[in-house]
Amino acid sequence: MVVGVFGPTASGKTDVAEALADRLDGELVSADAMQAYRGLPVLTNQSDRPTRLVGVWPLDHDASVAEYQELAQAAVDEIVAEGRTPVVVGGTGLYLRAALAGLELPPPAPATTRSRLERLYDSLGSERAHAALTERDPVAAARVHANDRRRVVRALELVELGSSLAPSSDTLWGGGYRHPTVVIGLEVSRDELGARIEARTRSMVEHGVVDEARRALAGAVSQTALTVHGLRDFAELPLEEAVETYNRRVRRYAAYQRKWMRHIPGVVIIDANRLTTEVADEIVTLARARERVPGDGAVRADG
Repeated sequence: MVVGVFGPTASGKTDVAEALADRLDGELVSADAMQAYRGLPVLTNQSDRPTRLVGVWPLDHDASVAEYQELAQAAVDEIVAEGRTPVVVGGTGLYLRAALAGLELPPPAPATTRSRLERLYDSLGSERAHAALTERDPVAAARVHANDRRRVVRALELVELGSSLAPSSDTLWGGGYRHPTVVIGLEVSRDELGARIEARTRSMVEHGVVDEARRALAGAVSQTALTVHGLRDFAELPLEEAVETYNRRVRRYAAYQRKWMRHIPGVVIIDANRLTTEVADEIVTLARARERVPGDGAVRADG
């Protein structure tokens, strides 16, 4: 069986996942897009415990869900083949889906196509480039802001590949899981989550997040790495403003994660506003009570 642990940032996912791995003879697999980068252990709250797919890419690497999916599925399959339990943990919804169920992804565009469309975006300007996308794929254009250069360019690439940045349906998950799987969603009250976010930010500052961010931006950083929450905030803003901006950004992201969590098929949402050991014990009991649903790789509760 595979256990997935999802929840908003600061909900205690990592501590719970580590406790589960101890109880289930498991190994951790990260489903966190930000933790995949090296050089930002404080900013991305990386655990000291060995976890697959943490710190696998340098900061100048342009990451993709397709690349992550290949690595994550290989890691999960290897752990299952060893007779152990993969505990897939993280707050990046698409990464969790890629690891547990898989995504049908269009092939990457040739590098020459990417360069050509980047030059087109720069020469036209954001508004006209977005208008060009609207003409070719209005549904995708409606989902992308004109100033989001990377996603506008990617949407234009997909049009040329005969695909679209917008999914063909509103279903976030299609088909079944790749292995018998139970997915846990950690629920924490809004007020408690806000307090945890602020406490974690204070700890990050005490552990040198400002210097870490400045060192990172002194070198080459890819466009995808630049999206790591707080990287520019802590490197470029006065500390008090950086903390306020970062907390506000992370609270918005947590709200998005809470909404996304409820779209996971068969997710079991449990109260995480208590001791980690209590949460882990409940999940272990639940996992052991589940049985496989024939034919789709998902799991359900007995009865």
